[in-house]
Amino acid sequence: MALHPVNGIPTRLLMWQRVREYAVPPSMIETATARRAAGDWAGACAAARIDVDLDLRAVADRHGTDLTARLRADLRRLAPDLLRWHMPRIAPDGRLRPGLTLTLARYGSPGAVPPCLVVRTPPAWADAGQRMSLAVWEGSGNDGPGRPSYAPPHPHPHPERRFRFDLHRHLWDAGRPDDLARRCGADGPPSVSPPGLPGLPSLPDSPWAVGRWAAEAETLLRAEGLPPRGAFTVRLGAGRRAAFALVAPDDGHAPVLGPVREPLSPQEVAALPVLPEAAARTLPDLELLRAGLVAAERLHPLVAGALAASVPAASGVVSAPVRPPGDPHRVECRGEVHRIALKDGVLSAVDHDRDTLRREELMVALGGPALPCLRAIDTAHRTPAALPAVRERLVHGDVSGALAVVTGLLGPDAVLRDGPLREELMSAAARRVDHGLFRAGLVAEHPAAGVRAGAVGGGGASGARSAEADHRPRLDRRSPLMMRRKRNGLSRPRTGLSPVNGPFF
Repeated sequence: MALHPVNGIPTRLLMWQRVREYAVPPSMIETATARRAAGDWAGACAAARIDVDLDLRAVADRHGTDLTARLRADLRRLAPDLLRWHMPRIAPDGRLRPGLTLTLARYGSPGAVPPCLVVRTPPAWADAGQRMSLAVWEGSGNDGPGRPSYAPPHPHPHPERRFRFDLHRHLWDAGRPDDLARRCGADGPPSVSPPGLPGLPSLPDSPWAVGRWAAEAETLLRAEGLPPRGAFTVRLGAGRRAAFALVAPDDGHAPVLGPVREPLSPQEVAALPVLPEAAARTLPDLELLRAGLVAAERLHPLVAGALAASVPAASGVVSAPVRPPGDPHRVECRGEVHRIALKDGVLSAVDHDRDTLRREELMVALGGPALPCLRAIDTAHRTPAALPAVRERLVHGDVSGALAVVTGLLGPDAVLRDGPLREELMSAAARRVDHGLFRAGLVAEHPAAGVRAGAVGGGGASGARSAEADHRPRLDRRSPLMMRRKRNGLSRPRTGLSPVNGPFF
């Protein structure tokens, strides 16, 4: 993850600031909360864009009514919007970590392979809409009770040891909001520097919750059925792990971090329990509050209620001004200030009559210069200033929010023109088709996987033909946006509709 500071602020915090603004919109939180309060856990999952791939009747047939009752109780306590809020994400745009199977709850004795309630994210090529799925994992591959027969195999069906929420139920359980402040260390001072233990490599410039490692490691070892004074590992980066041991003079003292007594081989280090990321790192919301990058009222209500009493309100948080609906934009046109606003469902120059607009549009079609008002409207249709906000919403799957921004800017009856805005919307629609094909089991892997395999000699004759030097890949919706823009671009620029000076939208 990139950590280069921008204006003194780490890029990681800027990413989480955008994630908190766009990834879980308030409308999703309100709808999911209302449905969960009514007892409709499946409807709450649908509002949070989480597919349910389990059947409680099938679970009862396989594991009995006791385990099913525990599972049903957890589903009723599940806050899917809170789960999406705390899901692991990747740089640089804050998408959900693709191809992940994350444990929410385990139903069995420690040390065994019990049935688990898991949440899964699709692979990167099919992550349009940023949807997730709930399932029951029984310790063997992708099969689970209630899983659709047509569903494709998940690329990583086994739960990830590094990413797990079964030891951190406060990150998805609506009944445990008070545990968040205690478990994330909000009551204590920030823990940034690592302890001076022998053999510990230099940590990256990212806050690690070192002060909680001992207590969290003891919880981890007990959950794994191991002695509470054993060894564990912490992943510090790609290919970098550090092994620690919990030491205490007796059972009456709290354990503290210490070095392992004997050097361990790489195989022995890999076999040790891994401290989950939720315990190893500081909660992003806590960092954002302390840095003054987000106000408490902009957080998830359950998170804000838990952290508001522990973290003082930051005075440097400035919210962007909100433009009231229907507020006209003003453009200098022919020595006068004209208004551009929504009229009859489209964005129009309200200070020009229809005959003038038709005459000027005809002049533009013949290659003449356009009025500043028409140039401003054309810029709003192609590259508006709100394009980054639309793009962020589409990246995080908030299609309705993106369309609401476009409708509020251009009007409900507007016809999009060729340009970056139209390309972003069309690309998002094409990627949603890819996700639908993945969910329907029609495409289990990326369509280009066979071509890549053939290029390295593992795809047979067809793959070898695709790897030839004179092979030109077919231009489709999976091609990079810049390649499609270059291949589909116009032969000559629109000189008459050049952008006006300064963004108006």
